[in-house]
Amino acid sequence: MFQQNSLRLAILLAIGSLAACNQSDSVDLDNQLQSLISQQNLTGDPSRGRNLPSINTPLAQLGKKLFFSKALGGDKDSACVSCHHPSLGGGDGLPLPTGVMAANPDQLGPGRMQFSNADHYDGGPNVPRNAPSTFNIGMWDNTLFLDGRTESLGKTAKANGDDGKGIRTPDSLFGIADPLAGTNLAATQSRFPSTSIEEMRGYIFELNQSNEAVRTALVKRLSDQAIPNTWGTEFERVFGDSTLSYARIAEALGAYERSQVFINTPWKRYIEGDRTALSDSAKQGATLFFTSVAQGGAGCNSCHTGDFFTDEKFHVLAIPQIGRGKADGVTLDDDFGRYRESKQADDKYAFRTLSLINVEVTGPYGHDGAYKSLEDTIRHNANPEAAVAAYDFSLSNLDSYVQHNNAVANTQAALAQFKSLQSRGVSKLTPVNLSDLQVTQLADFLRSLTDPCVKDRSCLAAWIPENRDGGVDGLQLNAVDAKGNPL
Repeated sequence: MFQQNSLRLAILLAIGSLAACNQSDSVDLDNQLQSLISQQNLTGDPSRGRNLPSINTPLAQLGKKLFFSKALGGDKDSACVSCHHPSLGGGDGLPLPTGVMAANPDQLGPGRMQFSNADHYDGGPNVPRNAPSTFNIGMWDNTLFLDGRTESLGKTAKANGDDGKGIRTPDSLFGIADPLAGTNLAATQSRFPSTSIEEMRGYIFELNQSNEAVRTALVKRLSDQAIPNTWGTEFERVFGDSTLSYARIAEALGAYERSQVFINTPWKRYIEGDRTALSDSAKQGATLFFTSVAQGGAGCNSCHTGDFFTDEKFHVLAIPQIGRGKADGVTLDDDFGRYRESKQADDKYAFRTLSLINVEVTGPYGHDGAYKSLEDTIRHNANPEAAVAAYDFSLSNLDSYVQHNNAVANTQAALAQFKSLQSRGVSKLTPVNLSDLQVTQLADFLRSLTDPCVKDRSCLAAWIPENRDGGVDGLQLNAVDAKGNPL
């Protein structure tokens, strides 16, 4: 009996000692992470100092109706929401968007395909770049689009509108303000998907006409709607008169997009004092994220800086070059990224740094959706050369067919550019070999940057039309998935 009691006591003491050790390790981990948070001046709230609209404002409500209307698509077969549905992470869940000529215009997400008998059909997506998420779009200060072709000029601080130097757009020369730009980046950006042949305009509507001519034609279309609840009535409720203009359309679309504020993440709660908001694995991942490679970390925050996790700059990562491309290179199916705008040699294959808030739901990843999983994306960012060597260029892991005839050669060209920037000390990325455990820890941390609302259809309902009767003009896109279930 004495021996049994002694054994029980020894076991209890060992368990107690182990628990105390684990508790001590957890405290040490928190202390280490808190020190890194303090060094980075992080608050967990990227919306601080910003005046972002509520979805309940009349302007944002008008924007929602326009966002879901196929009337802004040249052939009335696409809408803004075709590539940016709230239930799909503010994107479309595809490596590359189908854009116009979809077999079923209302079907979004995996399974959305181009109409096989359509003109220009080659079996793959029309759009050459991955659809960026509209979530938290109001927190971008400097640039929108993956190549930054819409950008504030001379921006030095957070501002909710024009900073006095204007906004450059695809309708103006590089570095020159567009006099017709909107009042903020989101409103300005929303002027262009409807003019893109592959995204919304189509191959016939206003053929060979300027972007402004396309917008004028779309305004006339909305103005001519001869049904009881006209767009004129909708605009009068918001603006005080029924005058339609694309400037007003863009302002409303921008307000809807800027109302998509989803930042109440476990990471934010952790920074605000809830030490239980993150798992130990996520805390380890955060420590790796914010620690430089020289100090034994992954150094992710060299580009993914601040509370919004982006420096808004352009970097060459040599993400596998798949899709139809932007008519660059010898075979005209490559994509030179920022170089297309700046014409600076070092910008070839450079793309804008992704914000990591809600990154869990915004895949596939990369400027062309080349990676389906967070883990594979982390591995690539850690060591592009090793990741390219291991990449499956048959694209068997992607959910839809994507063009890739010259993907290997185009990717090797991007990798050569990356290595050149490395050798000259221009690239900010320091390759590091991560263990599988470290990749898991980093992925767990990135998932802690997810606002639960973006995974809850009932929470997202405010940004999705309640009725499915066609909306204002009978052209509301009533989104369904591949099985016909409403999104």
